[in-house]
Order: sequence, then structure tokens, then C-alpha cells
Amino acid sequence: MILRDLVARKRDGDALSADEWAFVARVAADRSAPDYQLAALLMATFLRGMDDGEVRALTRAMRDSGRTLVRPSGSGAWIDKHSTGGVGDKTSLVLAPLLAACGVTVPMMSGRGLGHTGGTLDKLESIPGFRTGLSLDEAQAQLATLGCALIGQTGEIAPADRTLYALRDATATVECIPLIAASIMSKKLAEGLTGLVLDVKRGSGAFLPELERGLALARTMVSLGADAGVPVVALVTAMDRPLGDACGNALEVRECLDALRGAGPADLWTVTEALAVEMLRLAKPALDAAAARAELRAAIASGAALDRFRAIVAAQGGDVRAVDDPERLSRAPVVAPFVAPHAGVVAALPPRAIGHAIIALGGGRTRVEDVVDPAVGIVFHARVGDRVDAGQPLATVHARDAASLAACRATLARVLRVADALDEAPLPWITHRVTADGVEALAPGHPDRAGREPSPPPAT
Repeated sequence: MILRDLVARKRDGDALSADEWAFVARVAADRSAPDYQLAALLMATFLRGMDDGEVRALTRAMRDSGRTLVRPSGSGAWIDKHSTGGVGDKTSLVLAPLLAACGVTVPMMSGRGLGHTGGTLDKLESIPGFRTGLSLDEAQAQLATLGCALIGQTGEIAPADRTLYALRDATATVECIPLIAASIMSKKLAEGLTGLVLDVKRGSGAFLPELERGLALARTMVSLGADAGVPVVALVTAMDRPLGDACGNALEVRECLDALRGAGPADLWTVTEALAVEMLRLAKPALDAAAARAELRAAIASGAALDRFRAIVAAQGGDVRAVDDPERLSRAPVVAPFVAPHAGVVAALPPRAIGHAIIALGGGRTRVEDVVDPAVGIVFHARVGDRVDAGQPLATVHARDAASLAACRATLARVLRVADALDEAPLPWITHRVTADGVEALAPGHPDRAGREPSPPPAT
């Protein structure tokens, strides 16, 4: 096959065969094709789209372009979760040890910050010494002993996706539903899963802000899972404001440790618990939602979830003392409040702008080679809809120096709006559930729609 010919056919709107997509994955994985031809194919695909057969073929080809985790026979359920990304989106750090404490094996493969969104690997690496670059053999051994490994995508897993994703990022072809779905599912299917839960974000801070596009992505990934014999459940969750109070790597780890102790922001628990219920029910189909919630809350209250996180940190080289003494996590040298300019109602906490403000502080990347400062970030003290007084602290900025503090305050003054009243109510935290049976809009009053549910019982 000649890659140039495939580019021309896709440019003209033709569908490529499974063998042709397998060829594309092969030359992307072994880097035998020039980047400019692969980039041209990606742009043609972005503009012309892919039919269902093409998406399935590319997903399988990228999955099979490298090694996979092997689930031993009789080993029980292997369940993972994937989020399409957001600001303050830290649920993975709570979900993985919580599910492992409930007897579920969680081979959680995560990514780094992308654009305005944070990355699970960057959060974990704010724990001194924590090593996310485990080999597949190391991850396999840790799954057997602890039931959980928190790792990044290595060169062994879906190498074709690594190449194509880097080119998509460089050529403005990221926001293509077929390519997003194939990229995510090729990596997840390489984990040997028996089930997968997706957190698909909607709202101004999501990569796909519109509900219909988010639902289209969810349906595509659910279908790809079904094609591979892996049941997939997707929840559509809000990203029109940050999730939780803390935004920034070490600050978010602190908040997750609070959550594992049964404390922390109620909205973080609302989304985390909803995802955890779906994961646990995929692993234990006999459980109904109420029984799953009870088991999860018991794992928090007993301290089992926190104990499992402590064991994971130790196994992956992290400083375990930071779990029990978060003061050992990186701390920014300059910490100062940002206050309300006048009395009123908090009308906007735009996550995209907040994410860019954290990048400007040094807490994210504008280039792959940028070094992330784990200590910087913002902790919010007011939520959308809260009434505040003039001079009341709306947030605390954690900065490296006075200049970056001043720049962050200027950004917050521009984007954090205090008004006489809300223009519109914030989105419910969870609005839709997508399975192989279709899309379910969660009714008002459903527990997963609540904005401020009680946190689980505190750990004993």
C-alpha cells in the first residue's frame, strides 16, 4: 500500500478498509511513514469523517499495534474509568483506591494535562517520588498484589496512537469525534478490561462543550466497547465550573486525601460516587445502586480506601508520609487571597479561563517539554450562585512569585464575575447516562443530579 494514495482517497471522501487502517497504524507505530503524510491523512479524516466500520478498524489496529495487559483467567473483574478532561477533575485519584478496596482490579492508565485541562499523571507526580512510568510487566505484577496500578501510556501500549495523537495535537485535529473515540478506546481495550466507565464532560470548559456532541462521543465509545465485548457505561457530567475547590496538582492531591477520609467538597463526592457506583456494578452485576453506594461508603468509613491509596503510593515509589501529612506535598512560597470587588452573587467561574490562569502560574504546559510546578494553583472558597460580600475571599492563589500572583489576580478579576443575580443556573453535575441500551436523561431529583450532596461518613 502507498500512504499517499490513502490520503487522496480519504480527501475525496472514500472510506478506507480495515486492512488499510491496519497499514496506517503499522507505519505510525514503527515511524516508517513521514509525519507530513500522516498529518495530511488526519486532516482529511477530520474534514471528511469516518464511518462506523472505519472507527472500529482504526481502534482495533491501534490497540493491536503494541503490547496489552493480560488479565489472568479467573482473576475477576478489571474495570477502568476515563474522563474527557476538565479543570479540578481529580476523581481518578479517589476512584482507583476506592474500587480496589472493594475488591475490583483497576488498571488505570491516565494522561498528562492537555490544553486548559489538568492531568492525572501530573497530580500523582506531585507526590514526591511517585513513579507513573511503570512498564507493563511492573504494572501487571502490581495489579496482582494490590489490585490497582496508576500508570501512564508507555511506548509498549498502542504506539500507533501515541504517534497519531501527537500529530493531532500539532495539527488542530484533536476535536474529531471518530478520532477521539478510537484514541481513547484503543488504549482502554489494551488494558484487558471487563468493563469501562466514561466521564464525558459538557459545558464551557469541556473539549466538546455541546451536549449533543458529548452524547455522540459517548455513544461511539459505548459501541466500540460492545464490539470488543467490553460493556461501557458513560455519564455526562458538568464542566461549566471547576469540580471541587482545588485546581492545581498538589492542591488537588490534598483534596483527594480529604475525600478518601470522608471529607472534602460535596460536589467532588457527588461525581466520584456516581462513577464509582457504575464501576462497582459492572464488576458486581448483582448489586443495585443502593447496595453499591453502601459498599463504597463503607470502604471510606473504615479507612480501607485510604489504606489502599497509601499502599499504591508506597509500591510506586512515592513518599507515603505525604498521605498522612499533606504538608509534605509541594507548597508555593507566595499564597494570597483574591477577594470579591463588591457584594453580589458569584455569576461565573469559567473553567477554561481558570485552567489557562493555572498554566500561566506554571501549573500546566504550553509545550510538551515544559516543566510543571506542582505547588501552584487556585483554591476557591465560593461557588456559582453563592452570595458574597465586598472584600470576602473568593479564592486563594498559590504562586511561585509576586509577579505571577499579580498576573493571576488580574485574570481572576477579569473572568470571575460577581453580579446582582445569575444569568442562568449552573448545570446539574450529572445529566445523562449512556449504555448499549441507549441514552437516559436523569430526572430531576435523581441522586446523581444533586449539586451539593452530603459527603460520605468520615473515616474512623
